[in-house]
Amino acid sequence: MTYIFADLHNHTTASDGDFSPGELVARAAGMGIKVIGVTDHDTLDGLEPALNAGKTEGIEVFPGVEISVRFKRDFFTGTLHVLTYFSSALLKDSGFVSRFKTLLAGGRGEGLVRARIEKINQMFGPGSESPLLPRDLVFEDIAAYSDNASRRHFAMALDEKLGISDKDTITRIIGNDSPAYLPSGVDLGQVKRFLKTEPVVAVLAHPAAGSFPGEGHYKEVLPPLETVARLLPEVLDAGVKGLEVHYPGHAPEHKVLLLDWAHKHDLLVTGGSDCHDNVNRPLGAAGVDEQEFMRLKQRVLCVETKSR
Repeated sequence: MTYIFADLHNHTTASDGDFSPGELVARAAGMGIKVIGVTDHDTLDGLEPALNAGKTEGIEVFPGVEISVRFKRDFFTGTLHVLTYFSSALLKDSGFVSRFKTLLAGGRGEGLVRARIEKINQMFGPGSESPLLPRDLVFEDIAAYSDNASRRHFAMALDEKLGISDKDTITRIIGNDSPAYLPSGVDLGQVKRFLKTEPVVAVLAHPAAGSFPGEGHYKEVLPPLETVARLLPEVLDAGVKGLEVHYPGHAPEHKVLLLDWAHKHDLLVTGGSDCHDNVNRPLGAAGVDEQEFMRLKQRVLCVETKSR
């Protein structure tokens, strides 16, 4: 296994991870990782406790957010993820934090959850033409898991609250191809305005995971690489400056292709475990070497300096 200097893509209980920010940081330090990226879905809430834990554990915490970006195209309805990294000093800037939270609020939240529930009940509830649910899904089923609900929480609710354990059935209900599917995330135009005006560095997360051969928790319902390739010009135009190449759900041939994309478009190369738990998505499964990390860090410091 290649030595991991920095694991730059991980989740905590602030979004849909099993570990608290402090637990995640302590685990990374115990594994000898030098830099741990904390990149919860669409929230900054886990960053301050993670940074405090980093000081205690003697490990550098590299702050970020994994922004959900929604697309509604003839060839793709769904979400891509953009990892957005920035200097920890910006968490003391109330204006930056406020603008970031305003952006993120448009992509998730109670309104989206309720709209998804209504659509799922309409398409698959007991009185529908395709009754797959033993009863209607209710908001409390999802809210019991998180205030920042993701697709994972819907899957957990279908299994644990409604007794639907078959993976194919769950995918039929909440997958991208489901007639009940409503994509989460912020409109790409809004993300573009944010990336163009704020001192952040954006990286396209797991571009090839949707084409991973065989089963895997990293694949989920992400679009295939061919779809990502069609969207790439728009994504780069929006201000994305890097690609997450080193990822547990990327096949070797996909890594070669992504490195070619990075070279062709002069993009940063990053990597991370996408840790959510200790079994299916563990910490330390992927990352970057010191040279790759320093390229990213220097870019982050550069955009912060220019913004002053």
